Amino acid sequence: MELFVQMIVMQISTLVGYLLAGGGALILGAIIAYLITQASIKNRGNRIITEAEQEAEMIKQRKMLQAKEKFLQLKADHEKVINEKDGKIAQRENAVKQKEHSVNQKSDDLQQKQNEMQAIRENLNVQLSLVERRKEELEKSHRQKVEQLEAISGLSAEEAKKQLIESLKEEARTDAMSYINEIMDEAKMTASQDAKKVVIETIQRVAAENAIENAVTVFHIDSDEMKGRIIGREGRNIRALESATGVEVIVDDTPEAIILSAFDPVRREIARLALHQLVTDGRIHPARIEEVVDKTKKQIEEELIETGKRTAIDLGIHGLHPELIRMIGKMKYRSSYGQNLLQHSREVANLCAIMASELGLNAKIARRAGLLHDIGKVPDDEPELPHAVHGMKLAEKYKEKPEVCNAIGSHHDEAEMTTLIAPIVQVCDAISGARPGARREVVESYIKRLKELEAMALSYPGVIKTYAIQAGRELRVIVGSENVSDKDAEKLSYDIAKKIQDEMTYPGQVKITVIRETRAVNYAK
Repeated sequence: MELFVQMIVMQISTLVGYLLAGGGALILGAIIAYLITQASIKNRGNRIITEAEQEAEMIKQRKMLQAKEKFLQLKADHEKVINEKDGKIAQRENAVKQKEHSVNQKSDDLQQKQNEMQAIRENLNVQLSLVERRKEELEKSHRQKVEQLEAISGLSAEEAKKQLIESLKEEARTDAMSYINEIMDEAKMTASQDAKKVVIETIQRVAAENAIENAVTVFHIDSDEMKGRIIGREGRNIRALESATGVEVIVDDTPEAIILSAFDPVRREIARLALHQLVTDGRIHPARIEEVVDKTKKQIEEELIETGKRTAIDLGIHGLHPELIRMIGKMKYRSSYGQNLLQHSREVANLCAIMASELGLNAKIARRAGLLHDIGKVPDDEPELPHAVHGMKLAEKYKEKPEVCNAIGSHHDEAEMTTLIAPIVQVCDAISGARPGARREVVESYIKRLKELEAMALSYPGVIKTYAIQAGRELRVIVGSENVSDKDAEKLSYDIAKKIQDEMTYPGQVKITVIRETRAVNYAK
């Protein structure tokens, strides 16, 4: 500060000398004012610095107070944590002390039990010595009695033992033979009952609708005037319809009806739907017929695919090739012996799945093989191979599993069975086709067959009444107890079954049940 004042004084003296030399009073006044201003600014700066130092000192004091409070807080928290840990350590020490006390108590109990066991062991040793002494006395008495018995009987102990063993062997052999026969009979009966139970329960849990097979479809019209329009000028409409559908259209004197004749049911259905649309629309001419038939074919094709997909979904079968799905849809319009092929295949699929489950096999593969077993009946071409073999080749072509392909090809014994699924498919196919009402049979021949069954059984001596039941699947024969014995009843059942098998033709099998009973009747008056 003193240096700064000295500098200002020196500058003032210099300027004064200069001004005196120049004689500028005005300039001197200005310089003096400037110097006074600079001094005032310096004083204000000093004051600001002083205030800043004071404020810094206050901030310093405040921060120190905050740091001290933070330190005290941290110290309190640390002491709290230490107290908690000390509490936990104390708890653990108490637990250890309790466990130590428990261990000491258990050790005392164990020592007491060991002492008790030692006392019991000593007691047992005493009893064992008594038992040994008693055993020796008994052996001595036994030897004396054996010697007495040998003297009385004149036989040694070995000879008596051999005679007794031989007697026991003969008795045991007789009992064993009896037991063996009973066990074998029971095993046969149980096995037969279990097998019948599996088949019967499988059949009872599945039912399918049936359709009548024919080669014609009757198309009904409102009036006979429509027949002329369907025939067309010089028969051009009917020729166009037959050419487009491959179906023979028969227009005869049948009132309000037109007959569509074709062996292929899909073509008959296309012709029926196309004719229905033409009659409803009213425009019937060759160009329109071709257009409607083409459109109907596409609709039928879509319906086949949709039917196949819906069938696969209903049965829970996945991953089928699209061509196999389309063939499954074609089964809807195919029938065999009056039994709809799609319904038959669905029924066989369900039968296979149920029977495979009962036998502990893979139900999904069995259901898949059952659905596809007749796929060879609905090919796009007409091969000369049997439908089972052709179906197996189709399944192989579309990458089906080997067990499925083998089941398809062997269900009519046209290929060797290599899996357990194959005989199940064969049996279920026979069950579906042979169950009562599954396939069409002329009523007259059906009744005639039942009458022949009853008459054949009634011709045997001792037979009183015969009843054909279960749609001809069972024949019950009632015999007189005084004329036919139990053995004769068994022989009669065998003879009737043999005669039916040799002389009659029938689906499935016929069960012959011979009933022999004795009744004693009295009246209390």
